[in-house]
Amino acid sequence: MKTLIYTVLFVIAFSSNAQRVTNNYYKKGNFFFYWGWNRSAYSSSDIHFTGDDYDFTLKNVIAEDRQSPFNFKTYFSPTKFTIPQYNFRFGYFFNNHYNISFGADHMKYVMLQDQTVEINGTISNTGTSYDLDYSDDDIQLTGDFLKFEHTDGLNYENIEIRRFDVLFGRENFSLSANEGIGIGVLIPKTNTTLLNNPRYDEFNIAGYGSGVVLALNLTFFKHFFIQSEWKGGFLNMPNIRTTMNKSDRADQNFWFSQYNVVFGVNFRIKDKINKSE
Repeated sequence: MKTLIYTVLFVIAFSSNAQRVTNNYYKKGNFFFYWGWNRSAYSSSDIHFTGDDYDFTLKNVIAEDRQSPFNFKTYFSPTKFTIPQYNFRFGYFFNNHYNISFGADHMKYVMLQDQTVEINGTISNTGTSYDLDYSDDDIQLTGDFLKFEHTDGLNYENIEIRRFDVLFGRENFSLSANEGIGIGVLIPKTNTTLLNNPRYDEFNIAGYGSGVVLALNLTFFKHFFIQSEWKGGFLNMPNIRTTMNKSDRADQNFWFSQYNVVFGVNFRIKDKINKSE
């Protein structure tokens, strides 16, 4: 009986608060902008390299992110603030619960140097000791063989739709949850040194991705917020440039996850307010 009474009281209290929250924290017509930073992680992946003199695959390659150590100049200088791993997003609430947004997730993907992996395929006419046929052989990824990084960066430009629900609210404070899905394209600047080829490091449309996001939002005075996010998804990159020769390519796909902390602002263009949705 006590459990039933407590349950009924909780439902009544939650319903009352939800109704008041709905009335006080309408979102339709709002725009928002945020900026913040991330740490990211990646699954291992097979990387397939093709070119005029080679066609080989490296199995289960491990990579890490590379977030910049914090200092005020790097993170807030007008000329350096894009160096760290960052997240940018601009969006619009088309009703009180849903928004659509465009964003850029600037991650960094760094192949772990000197790891040993399996290699399959053929390398020839490179003038190196790696000119061999390979079949499930072990190879150490030393600097004279391969350096492979998406460090400026693993740029995931994406569109998302998110649902927004206020969990708790007061006049100048609210706690909200939002979750969503997104798709986008990958435009990495891949830093690669492969065999005897000169270092290559240029932007290129390399593939596409999709993901999901879960977030908690603390909003103050209805306009300013701090948000903690977890994002995860799948990235497919069939068109990675590796050298100055346009015939040289790599392709890979892998899972990724991010933990983000962002700071933002809500604002309106029009004063007309619709609380009904």
